[in-house]
Amino acid sequence: MDAIIPYKEILQMYWEKATSFVNAQCEGLEPWQLVGLTFSSTLLSVWLHGFLFQSESLMSRTKKQFFKLLRKMPFVGAMIQKKIDEALNDVTSSLSFLKDEKDYIKALPEQGMSQPEVLEKMKEYSAKGDVRWQDGKVSGTVYSGEEKLTHLLVKVYGEFAWSNPLHPDIFPGLRKMEAEVVRIACTLFNGGPNSCGAMTSGGTESILMACKAYRDLAYERGIKQPEMLVPVSAHAAFDKAAHYFGLKLVHIPLTKAMEVDVQAMRRAISKNTAMLVCSAPQFPHGIMDPIEEVAELAVRYKIPFHVDACLGGFLIAFMDKAGFPLKRPFDFRVKGVTSISADTHKYGYAPKGSSVVLYSDKKYRSYQFFIAPDWQGGIYASPSVAGSRPGGIIAACWATLMHIGESGYVEATKRIIKTARFLESELRKIDSIFIFGKPEVSVLSIGSDTFDIYRLSNFLAAKGWNLNVLQFPSSIHLCITQLHTKPGVAEQFLKDVKDSIEDIMKDVNAKTTGMGAIYGMAQSVPDRSLVAEISQAYLDGLYSTDVPCSEKHMNGSPGHH
Repeated sequence: MDAIIPYKEILQMYWEKATSFVNAQCEGLEPWQLVGLTFSSTLLSVWLHGFLFQSESLMSRTKKQFFKLLRKMPFVGAMIQKKIDEALNDVTSSLSFLKDEKDYIKALPEQGMSQPEVLEKMKEYSAKGDVRWQDGKVSGTVYSGEEKLTHLLVKVYGEFAWSNPLHPDIFPGLRKMEAEVVRIACTLFNGGPNSCGAMTSGGTESILMACKAYRDLAYERGIKQPEMLVPVSAHAAFDKAAHYFGLKLVHIPLTKAMEVDVQAMRRAISKNTAMLVCSAPQFPHGIMDPIEEVAELAVRYKIPFHVDACLGGFLIAFMDKAGFPLKRPFDFRVKGVTSISADTHKYGYAPKGSSVVLYSDKKYRSYQFFIAPDWQGGIYASPSVAGSRPGGIIAACWATLMHIGESGYVEATKRIIKTARFLESELRKIDSIFIFGKPEVSVLSIGSDTFDIYRLSNFLAAKGWNLNVLQFPSSIHLCITQLHTKPGVAEQFLKDVKDSIEDIMKDVNAKTTGMGAIYGMAQSVPDRSLVAEISQAYLDGLYSTDVPCSEKHMNGSPGHH
């Protein structure tokens, strides 16, 4: 104790100096002035804290305000608006799903159509569009399309078309089906006896539910402004969750291998961190994040850890048995992983509108639930976003799992991964393009240091292919499905890529057109609110019932009409 006496005396000396200074400054002030000054400084401190510490960073808000003021300047604003209008016209004219529409039904028919008439009209709508996914020329989108499975799903859906899991007392068989789908998924991802989950309408809702659960858990732990640490390559559903639920999204950069930078994630952890996120694999480049390393952070700092396996979950679960073991574990076997999202409607081959979100323990799932105990209509409780849900989709998902079985999934996985490895090997042999990272699953992301990669997308579109266009960095990707494992499809893709590159190299610096040009422009715009504004034209187009007034070029692909 004697050792600290000198330090105590030094602190006391500085304290006396500080109090003397404050007293000197306040000398001559009346009591009401002191009270007013204290009150004002307190209000200023509260405002300053609220201004500085928001879910959106100060830098981001400052940039938005700057660009907002810039657009209000007379000459600059008019010039920006002119460019926006040009971009909006380009986007609208590039929407291939709006072309050739001559009329729309805008009101109920006075007399209902007969069933044959409705079916005839349905065939007309079904035939629209130039892209034939059945030929295996589409990235992802349709993951099976097998005719016999389709017939089974139609029969099952018909049996449960009027069912609703909101009423388990009326549809107990449907409740059992949903519970079994969740338990099967828990088993696939090596969950323990306390593992649990829920079915959702898709990957986005599965991610939303996990984020909502961890937000509420963070609130209970006393975290007032929860943050989630998310790789820049993670699905945009995490951005949506942050927007919907008032979470602060902290984006974590990637390494050169396109994996999340674990050290950067460690440095970003704070007292407000509510969850950590990894992808297995991520959508843009098909790379598996280092889940074990991030799980160690989750355990050390006692933070929930979500693994997003929406895209490839029902592939990676079978890769070991298919003879393609992954380099690192990814599921509940990894200590620290508290939740997983996986889409049954992708490589689970169930119809669209089905996914699962799984938890290592029921204590996490309880934060996902919504319960309104005081509603006049009775005690209302729902496990996910929707109240009523289509029982036919749940039943069809259950039927798919039962019909394909483990052996079926293993065989499908074997074909898909074999095709993906073949394509990767051959694409790496082509000069002037490269593959991002070292993909282990079913997505191959292609880039180029020689020419604008969006031109390759346009040329392939002219040959009937429909690939995903990516940004930051510029790239395109092919997500391999069962349709690409059909004889000759992979070989045709390679031939078309080589032929397209040969044509591109004849004029390397030619201008990129169509959607590729729009993406190129969008990446260069510093004001991201402008990009969002232009993107709204696409969303508006989805609900358009106006007949196009021009026959503009739709997708910028040379010779494509």
